[in-house]
Amino acid sequence: MRRPRRVYEVGDEPDPRFTLANERTLLAWLRTALALVVAGTAVVALSELISPAWLVDALALVAFGGGGTAAVLGYVQWQRVERAMRLGQPLPSGIGAVVVLATVVAIALIGATALFGGR
Repeated sequence: MRRPRRVYEVGDEPDPRFTLANERTLLAWLRTALALVVAGTAVVALSELISPAWLVDALALVAFGGGGTAAVLGYVQWQRVERAMRLGQPLPSGIGAVVVLATVVAIALIGATALFGGR
């Protein structure tokens, strides 16, 4: 019995190459999520170098939130694509890239504020 059932109990088994490509995409999303979480951890660890202190909280919150969101969206998108392949439906679009883009832009803007605002 394969899990999640809502994915594997429908339709026909797709070409393994497509399933494995979908899994590699999920792993890429998880690597991105992990990198954002590590960035948040680094900001907290180096908090003494950043002023004002509220920037540490803002940077860490954006990094942690973006990382967690990217992980969840990557998994949801993996399920949606796998299910669509099994049912012979068009592949669904996702919003994960927009979330990661927004997170990176927010981190860049807050980081620039920390860099130039502390002087």
